[in-house]
Amino acid sequence: MGHAGSAHDADPGLPLLGERRPPAWRCTKAASGDGSGLRRFRSGLEKLHQSAYMAPMTLVDDLCPIPDIARPDMDAAIEQARSAVGLPVGSRVVAAMSGGVDSTVVAALLHKAGYDVVGVTLQLYDHGAALKKKGACCAGQDIHDARLAAEMLGIPHYVLDYESRFRDAVIDQFADSYLRGQTPVPCIRCNQTVKFRDLLDVARDLGAEAMATGHYVRRSVMPGGQVQMRKAVDHSRDQSYFLFATTRDQLDYLRFPLADLEKPQVRGVAAELGLRIAAKPDSQDICFVPSGDYRTLIDRLRPQGREAGEIVHMDGRVLGTHAGITDYTIGQRRGLNVAVGEPLFVTKLDPEARRVIVGPREALLTASLTLDETNWLGNEATIEIAADADTPVLARVRSTRPPSPARLSRVDGVISVVFETGEEGVAPGQACALYDPADPDRLLGGGFIQTTTAVV
Repeated sequence: MGHAGSAHDADPGLPLLGERRPPAWRCTKAASGDGSGLRRFRSGLEKLHQSAYMAPMTLVDDLCPIPDIARPDMDAAIEQARSAVGLPVGSRVVAAMSGGVDSTVVAALLHKAGYDVVGVTLQLYDHGAALKKKGACCAGQDIHDARLAAEMLGIPHYVLDYESRFRDAVIDQFADSYLRGQTPVPCIRCNQTVKFRDLLDVARDLGAEAMATGHYVRRSVMPGGQVQMRKAVDHSRDQSYFLFATTRDQLDYLRFPLADLEKPQVRGVAAELGLRIAAKPDSQDICFVPSGDYRTLIDRLRPQGREAGEIVHMDGRVLGTHAGITDYTIGQRRGLNVAVGEPLFVTKLDPEARRVIVGPREALLTASLTLDETNWLGNEATIEIAADADTPVLARVRSTRPPSPARLSRVDGVISVVFETGEEGVAPGQACALYDPADPDRLLGGGFIQTTTAVV
């Protein structure tokens, strides 16, 4: 972590952050805004590809294709960004810049479209291995990349120290979920809390009329003024599942300029604009677990999860023992270390009894689930009204699975999702995003899965 900047580092045209100002922040001094910085950068692009930073990037060119972008396509991308913002040119817009290609292109397109862009980057953690690891985000190299991009564009740039907030809202919750026998989705928690709650407050403090992000999702304003969240044109990149918790008020303020672009086009725009991150790999896995070994993190944060217990067949037979319940997730097959002559899967976790329950694959089929921490963006005023009407939905229980036909229900005040046929891959702690069967691209909301009821 660097030292916090002082107030005189900030752009004099920007208000100082008020009572909600993070404990540490700094502002990258803007480069000249006459375009000369961009021209110098573009003219030196070939040299940058020979630099120590860009050399490793050439190793991933096959994985990160960069097509040529024709001038009309570039003009179209800028116009699409302007349409996505929907505000008069010159309006102030905060661009959430993670240091990756997507958010950097958003900042660049908005700047080219004529908006008063202020870049904001969150420092969320400072785990040593993450500082240099490709595929991590929000630390080390990524902050450096965001700062460099802001300097090249000639826009103000703030780095906000949110490590403490991120630890409390995301990392601790992640570890606690495994202790409860759940399978968390930390990216959703991060969007729900740090990014779309706290960062929006900062954007308003900076006098912005909107905040733009690099998420692949569409924000549509209907003729009556209702704002909808919809899937992006590139369904393979669509991130609506991870944004189910975005509230109506947040959606009113947010903008998503990449909704009409596919990832190769975004990289092409970055290359055309001379952005050095054009070939940078995407973020992978869990950002605060750079090694990919999340169990080691959980063991360090919550050592009580490393308590031995029994592995029990769903018919009651004790098949073996385990070294800690946090080693297991619903649907897991490998690493059970029991053999009974048939494939077995983890069907349930009982953290209080420290038991891992296993059974055949068909035991994983789920008839219904209950939701907590729900959010609703549908036509009805609340999800409770929709559930009381047995509203049909398409329910998506994992980001890697397609939505399945279901209906909402409510019993004793608890919101349930009842599937038409048994659904696989359902685990408490995961998110269940809901879509409109009559308009499958429209996100209706969702919630976190609390309990499940098996088909058998």
